[in-house]
This record gives sequence, C-alpha cells and structure tokens, in this order.
Amino acid sequence: MLFDIYPAAYWLLVTVLGLLIGSFLNVVIHRMPLLMERQWRRDIRESYPEATLPDTDIDKLPTPYNLVVPRSACPHCGHQITALENIPVVSWLLLLRGKCSQCKAAISKRYPAIELLTGVLSGYVAWQFSFTAEGIGALLFLWLLLPMIFIDIDKMLLPDQLTYPLLWLGLLFNLDGTFVSLNDAVIGAVAGYLALWSVYWGFKLLTGKEGMGYGDFKLLAGLGAWLGWQQLPLIILLSAGVGAVLGITMIMVQGRDKAQPMPFGPYLAIAGFIALLWGEQITQWYLMRL
Repeated sequence: MLFDIYPAAYWLLVTVLGLLIGSFLNVVIHRMPLLMERQWRRDIRESYPEATLPDTDIDKLPTPYNLVVPRSACPHCGHQITALENIPVVSWLLLLRGKCSQCKAAISKRYPAIELLTGVLSGYVAWQFSFTAEGIGALLFLWLLLPMIFIDIDKMLLPDQLTYPLLWLGLLFNLDGTFVSLNDAVIGAVAGYLALWSVYWGFKLLTGKEGMGYGDFKLLAGLGAWLGWQQLPLIILLSAGVGAVLGITMIMVQGRDKAQPMPFGPYLAIAGFIALLWGEQITQWYLMRL
C-alpha cells in the first residue's frame, strides 16, 4: 500500500486531519454542554409543567442547534465564520491575528491551541502505530479523550455522549484482541467502573461529601475497555501524579484557590493516553527495579 511505501505521507495526512478534527472538537467542547443543558431544561418543563425555570441564554439558542448547524459565529457581534476564516491555526494566526474580522473582539488562544494539540498528538499516534487497526483505534481514542478533558475543566462534567462511545468502541476494537483480549477488556470495563464507584461511596460514607462524579467511573470503565484490567492500577497512579503536577502548577501560576474543586476526569484521560502509548514500557521499567 501507499502508506507502507511512504509512511511519512500517512503521518502528514493524519497530522492535517488532526488539525481539522481539532477544529471540530472546539465546536464539541463549546456546544455539547449547551445542548445538554437545553435538553435538561426541556425535560424539566415536560415532566414538571408547574415548575418555573427562569429564562436564560440557553432558551435563545437557534433552531436547529447541534454540533453541525448553525455555522460558528463570533459571540460578540454574531458574524458567521467563513471557510477562509476557519482554516485551523493558520486563520487565527495569519488572517485574523486573534481577532474577529468584523468587530475586532479577541478570539481565545485556546481555539488554535486545541487544533494544534490535536494535530500534533494525532501525528504522533500515526508515527507510533502506523496505518494499522491499532493506529486507527488509537486516533479515535485520542479524539474522544480530548473534548472530555476540556469540557470537564470548563463545566465539571463528563458527558455520557462521549464516555459511552469510548466504552463501546473499546470493546468493539478488542473483539479480536486489537489491544487486549476481549476477556481482559470486559473485566477492565467492570473493574474500572467499580474501582472509582467504591472510592466514591467510601469517601461519601466517611465524610458525607461527594469526592467525584459518576462520569469519572464511566471514563475509567472506558479506559479499562481499551487497555484491559492490567493497566488500571497504572492509570490510577499516573492520574494521581498528573493531578499533583498540574494542580501545583495551576496554584503557582494562576493562583488557583486550593479549596476550589478540581475535576478528576482530565487527569484520568491524560493518564489513559500515556498508558496507551507507554503503559507496557512503564510497567516493565518499574518491575525491573523491584
């Protein structure tokens, strides 16, 4: 095949595709919480007609409104983003220079940052796994984890619309043992969910407080479905390490309040991605030093 003869072509193609996917993930990160809240408000009004919910900007969303339509627009002046203005990274950097073409309001640096992050990580996955079933699965794995990270940071929630596909795709890819055996994948999904479910209820019974959300259980179940139960201890340890590093960094750099709750999902997602790429090497390195 072409990609076997010219592996660099595959790496370049996936990197460009990753940039485009990153642009779409920006839409997912922004709109999915809005769609969830709108549906929640509709369910409340249908189930409890006597309930009075104050009108918010959610009620003013256009119809239809989903992950595809309407086209993205400037939140300040409503200018619809043209195709030329929507080229990942390039438009923000060279054409728009970080500002809306109409009202000149600043456009967040996070948009091109997510596009660039998705492109670079996608290219790295393509280089690491080549054009294989593992490579395609690893890309889907990455593209599901990235929006979870930023939605959880913004809203302190992990949508079922992302955690469930992660779980089911992990089991489907492992039907023929792409990453681990199906038995290990199923046990990993169950053990991942029950591990954090047990921690949640133990903490709640001892303190009367909720230490994490159910989305974290589902995320770890999804990671277990992809990587098997054997990788779960490593993922939990890595997530604790990632959380400590990022938490201390945010406190020192951003002055974040130590008492302010911090989502656990991003740490799990980052740890899961690390385990996908280097889990076996890390485990072997550790065992060699015992």
